[in-house]
Amino acid sequence: MVLLSNVIAFFIRNHLLTVVEGRASSQSHSINNNPPAISYSTGTGGWEHALVKANAFIARLNLTEKVSMVTGDNGPCIGNIAPIERLGFSGICMSDGPTAFNRADLVSIFPAGLTAAASWDRDLIYQRALALGSEFRAKGSHVGLGPVGGPLGRHPLGGRNWEGFSADPYLTGVAMASSVRGFHDAGVQSCSKHFIGNEQETQRSNTVFADGTNIEAVSSNIDDRTLHELYLWPFADAVKAGTTSIMCSYNRVNQTYACENSELLNGILKKELGFQGYVVSDWFATHSGVKSANAGLDMTMPGTIDVESLSAGTGLSYFGANLTTAVNNGSVPMTRLDDMVRRIMMPYYFLGQDKNFPTTDPSAMHVLAAQYGASLGVPEIPARDVRKDHAKIIRKLGAAGTVLLKNLNSTLPLKSPKNIGVFGNDAPDPTDGLTIISDGSFESETYGYDIGTLDVGGGSGTGRHSSLISPLSAIKSKAQEIGARVQYITSNSRLASNDFRSIFPTPDVCIVFLKTFASEGRDRTSFENDWNSTAVVNNVARKCPNTIVVTHSGGVNTMPWAKNPNVKAILAAHYPGQESGNSIVDILWGDVNPSGKLPYTISEHESDYDIPVTNLSSVTAVDEWQADFTEGLMIDYRHFDSKNITPLYEFGYGLSYTTFSLSSFSVSKLVKNPPAIPDASKAILPGGNPDLYSPLLTASTKVSNTGSLAGSTVVQLYISLPQDSVPAGTPLRVLRGFEKVALKPGESKDVKFTLTRRDVSYWDVIAQTWRIPRGEIKVSVGFSSRDLKGEGSVTVLSK
Repeated sequence: MVLLSNVIAFFIRNHLLTVVEGRASSQSHSINNNPPAISYSTGTGGWEHALVKANAFIARLNLTEKVSMVTGDNGPCIGNIAPIERLGFSGICMSDGPTAFNRADLVSIFPAGLTAAASWDRDLIYQRALALGSEFRAKGSHVGLGPVGGPLGRHPLGGRNWEGFSADPYLTGVAMASSVRGFHDAGVQSCSKHFIGNEQETQRSNTVFADGTNIEAVSSNIDDRTLHELYLWPFADAVKAGTTSIMCSYNRVNQTYACENSELLNGILKKELGFQGYVVSDWFATHSGVKSANAGLDMTMPGTIDVESLSAGTGLSYFGANLTTAVNNGSVPMTRLDDMVRRIMMPYYFLGQDKNFPTTDPSAMHVLAAQYGASLGVPEIPARDVRKDHAKIIRKLGAAGTVLLKNLNSTLPLKSPKNIGVFGNDAPDPTDGLTIISDGSFESETYGYDIGTLDVGGGSGTGRHSSLISPLSAIKSKAQEIGARVQYITSNSRLASNDFRSIFPTPDVCIVFLKTFASEGRDRTSFENDWNSTAVVNNVARKCPNTIVVTHSGGVNTMPWAKNPNVKAILAAHYPGQESGNSIVDILWGDVNPSGKLPYTISEHESDYDIPVTNLSSVTAVDEWQADFTEGLMIDYRHFDSKNITPLYEFGYGLSYTTFSLSSFSVSKLVKNPPAIPDASKAILPGGNPDLYSPLLTASTKVSNTGSLAGSTVVQLYISLPQDSVPAGTPLRVLRGFEKVALKPGESKDVKFTLTRRDVSYWDVIAQTWRIPRGEIKVSVGFSSRDLKGEGSVTVLSK
């Protein structure tokens, strides 16, 4: 046990360097002088039985045990709540992350959240979470630290955008809810993160200079309407779906650290949204004890120490013994401490984790030690293999999340090439191993590895590969199957210097693989793909008139070569997970008809995106890091619409090997004369006032496959609120529905959408509620945000 503690301490010291980036400040700020009252759990929303069990458990605890339940401890997992053996409570294990069970062996690497969103497939997103959740449970982890709703994607170069889903809150909200249900059906708690305004990695937490000067974390300064309509929207969907925990983020929000922000935690999350679970800090994101506890923080992680105490060498936690003192002197009410424990234990009982839950995989500490260059001094323990047949869903989703952006002359699917050229450092197996290893500062991960395919991003959301199918290896297998030859150059430096001497004869088709690495701890600095990508594509296309480009990327990229006439096809494959090569081969040869749609906008010029990451070159004032969200609701396609900018490829765009049409669009009211605002007398349920989710409109259309191949498409529904009766800054149109439909050639299906009160409302900052505007609301359906095929209008409220 001493050895295990040493490894945990070693990990914490290294994790501190990479994640916290400095000593926590003793300063704190308030949004106002009258913070909301403490919000207590009620068990509503189906948690009533779990509430009874949690209360019975609390009644048996003494003060020391109650405090231990809310304070992280040493143990085999990234986050640990210590056991209470006398009560038969075996503790709680929390593990990263949203894409894989991180820091473990014999686990699967799933497609990233961004890839899942690009599939626009609710069922596949659910299946991804169900399979991932089953691996967490089999490894003995009670809590999976995901899904990710923040960052939403305000900055196209955000380092963690790949962990989340989409810059659109509706699409992200659907993905969050589907993922929460998948985790829970696997018997594992979800931890929806990072709450809230965590839109950049640069200065996400505070830093300390050599002279001891402390510079506070960036403050995300967000107005009330923008908070509700953009950044809170997907968290509301997660809460409505029953998410068991919420992770508060490193950054400040309107000058107050998120994990001690009572306006956000007590006022909005727990009271307005009716959240019944617990709020856990991001690791080392706690900046106070009494203030954080009373503001709504229920669990601090890693808990045994906090940044200030580690720096001072005291080893104290803001909770722990300090919380015991605070309860004894009345600074934190005992009722508040009881509620902290209650919120933690309700999910535990709700998911039946008190019965027959697997033990923690004993290999975990060995893997953790190996990753950080330490040793337990005892023989290694083989890992528990939890992968099952998950490669199937990974391969399927990897293909479904691949977006066909260009396909001149029906170049794809490939017919029968006999000479295949494969180019780019993203094509082959990684030469430096299957796991991205950081030196503790994330600087070594600036571009990832040079030679090797990229299927997942870096940081806490990554995972250790047990297997990885590279595009080059999969193409070689396919070539052997069809009797073709494969030539390749995987050195981007050689390709950028236009050296093709090893290639002869010129291939029938040249497939270029590009990559862009993204990671926690840093934001991207370039819109173009990494590693001389533009020179690589142009040089290959100059030699090969039949060039196909495939990108593996953690976010938005510009494509200066997109209009090159020799670039016949472009595929955005995002981060597809361990079956990367198989997924792309399925698309290239047409075993799978591409159906992915962009979950973001691709601009033609970098300057078309005007929301740069806040990055100050010289900082002297403690509060100088201010990120003012002055663009309000206008991010991604909303920004392009508001500025009348034509993108290269718009939000929701994606081609197929077949063709589709829409017809017979109609929209009608379900409620004749609804009130303008929701019924305030209704009891709040998880997700907020239940009246917000009452159906008010229905829309329908018919989608037909007019081509010769079977395939799927995504029918998208957008609404436009009447500009003359809504506040300034309202987007031209917003996504409010989508359905993925599979069709055989010549087949047609009816598609129906239901629009709720929330869907057709805006946040009224004066009345502090959602309001339906008076006048005509336009409803449109189409295949992207700018490819709208049918339009109708309805007046929900008369003028």
